[in-house]
Amino acid sequence: MSETRLKKIEDTREKMIRSALEKGVLNHNTIKLSEELDQLLNDFQHKVRDEDKTKKRDNKGERVN
Repeated sequence: MSETRLKKIEDTREKMIRSALEKGVLNHNTIKLSEELDQLLNDFQHKVRDEDKTKKRDNKGERVN
């Protein structure tokens, strides 16, 4: 998995939390960061799922002990 992708998720999460604490959870910037984090997490989840499917397809037919 991409360290850059994980770093982007963590950075956005920290910015969102900071914004929520300083400006409130209903602040436009906080909401925007929350939406950005949602999208990053969704993309990450899809990427992981696709990698798992590829691994299973590549290993299909091979015996695993």
